[in-house]
Amino acid sequence: MNDLADRARRLRSLPPSCGPVRLIAVDGHAGSGKSTFAGRLATALGDAPVLHLDDLATHDELFAWTDRLRSQVLDPLSRGETARYAPYDWTARRFGPPRSLEPAPVMLVEGVGAGRAAVRPFLAGLLWMEGGSAASWARGRRRDGPALSEFWDGWTVAERRHFADDPSHPFADAVIRQMPTGYAWLKGPRVTAGTSRILTESEG
Repeated sequence: MNDLADRARRLRSLPPSCGPVRLIAVDGHAGSGKSTFAGRLATALGDAPVLHLDDLATHDELFAWTDRLRSQVLDPLSRGETARYAPYDWTARRFGPPRSLEPAPVMLVEGVGAGRAAVRPFLAGLLWMEGGSAASWARGRRRDGPALSEFWDGWTVAERRHFADDPSHPFADAVIRQMPTGYAWLKGPRVTAGTSRILTESEG
């Protein structure tokens, strides 16, 4: 089954996890298709808000954005308040004008490290995009072109170190596989452990 409308209904039925919000993380290697999938899932959820972690990371803090995410987004939402954050401008190398995130029934947080340990207590579900690091990184390099080759060289080292220290995949409720049409939701490690509340492909 790869009907996102059906998956959206199931996600909306989960208990709230961050104040009134059901926060769903979309994690995986850079270049694995997280942003595209999150956008399509958000549409199926009735234009649910999507927080892109690229807006919180910086050139100097590729993964050291946890405190910023907590203070600007997670803590306000957990109190039922509007979150406000300043997205990073990767061209100008500075933070831009603030944006607001109103609490919504379901919200997506998308990016490498979205399912890290510091974020998991706030999540209603963790989705992992299928795809090995080498293939995903090659896809990302093709997408961004040779101008960003040096950035990718540094990124792959940082991402490898991050997942070695703080893995997300073992805690995923579902592994998302891109199909010729749509997506398949496969059983994640948490389902195997019997602690997941997200219904996956193999469960019906």
